[in-house]
Amino acid sequence: MSDLLDQMRRNPRADWTIKDVETVCKQHGLVCSPPKKGSHYKISVPGTPVILTVPYKRPIKPVYIRLLVRLIDLKREGGK
Repeated sequence: MSDLLDQMRRNPRADWTIKDVETVCKQHGLVCSPPKKGSHYKISVPGTPVILTVPYKRPIKPVYIRLLVRLIDLKREGGK
């Protein structure tokens, strides 16, 4: 498990940036696509229809960090 993921899990209310989100996605094999139009990044798990949209605003709200952590956990469990 990555240190960044552990930190997000322990403290989703920290001052997380979209760069942190991009980094943890890359570490865990998720695709993090910047917005073509609008203000939301799209995070997806390759090979699944799951898409999490995260607003670019800083700091990123804790609800989005919790959803990202849950998405990574589901991917690691094989999508169960």
